[in-house]
Amino acid sequence: MLMPVLPSFGAGFEWQKQDKAVGLMKDGKMVWKFNYDSKLAPKPFFHPVAVAGGAPLTWQSPPDHPWHHALWFSWKYLNKINYWEPNKEGVPDGATEWSNVKVDTRPDYSARIEMDVQYRPQKAEKPVLTEKRVVVISAPAADGSYQMDWAMAFTAGAEDVKLDRTPIAGQPGGVPWGGYAGLSVRFARELKDVRVEATADKGKFENQRYGFSATATDYNGVIDGGEAGLAILDHPSNPRHPTRWYAIADPKQPFWYINAAFLQLEPYVLPAQQTITLRYRLIVHQGRWTSEQLEQKHKQYSSEPATQLK
Repeated sequence: MLMPVLPSFGAGFEWQKQDKAVGLMKDGKMVWKFNYDSKLAPKPFFHPVAVAGGAPLTWQSPPDHPWHHALWFSWKYLNKINYWEPNKEGVPDGATEWSNVKVDTRPDYSARIEMDVQYRPQKAEKPVLTEKRVVVISAPAADGSYQMDWAMAFTAGAEDVKLDRTPIAGQPGGVPWGGYAGLSVRFARELKDVRVEATADKGKFENQRYGFSATATDYNGVIDGGEAGLAILDHPSNPRHPTRWYAIADPKQPFWYINAAFLQLEPYVLPAQQTITLRYRLIVHQGRWTSEQLEQKHKQYSSEPATQLK
């Protein structure tokens, strides 16, 4: 009796390479795509991001916040200059610029992305902050899940740099929508029945928002008839670990968003010529994860060698 021929690992996957973009496809559907064309957006970003073979979980440049770039990193304020959203001229007062982009795509469909980033006021010649960024993306597992390990080393220039955000409610000048800056995900409008899970108590859900501390969180929902989510794990070496999280879950607009917000409660001053490193693991997966699953994944992440920046 002949045994059926089963597809080998990696069947249906292929790399898609373009000028200043690279993506992984599965049976004609994009799994993830890294975009680094400055003419397309003022920050490098990932979109779409999906479980392999599934519907996109991210939304690039939605009409309500065109400066939300799916999965991306952006500071809010550096020395009181806004690097987040555009001014009246259509560009942020603070420029985010990148160079030396290297994308290593591998035969097993994993990848490593390296780049140098600098942050400077639009009218300044020298950056106030520089960054070395590495993102290592695993090959998709049999269930379509995969992980992205982000490592970002930020070095201040000749002067101290104050990393800041809009103050939160209860602080001078604070507002209900304050507290965000850093690594963010804006989710697809098609996401339904959204839930936020974490390794700790999420506290009160006020103004369609959560603000809480935890070692890891999972943002999940129903899309295209199935459950899927994106977990973010905070590395124990990060400043102010366990980090704060800022999550919006507003079904009326809809508005689905999460941010690893280590500046949420207060600013952070980086002394001149000193460096801080932020590390996160993002896991794109099927289903909805429990706090116990998040704890297990975070324990594993914490025990592994950290992503090297060289």
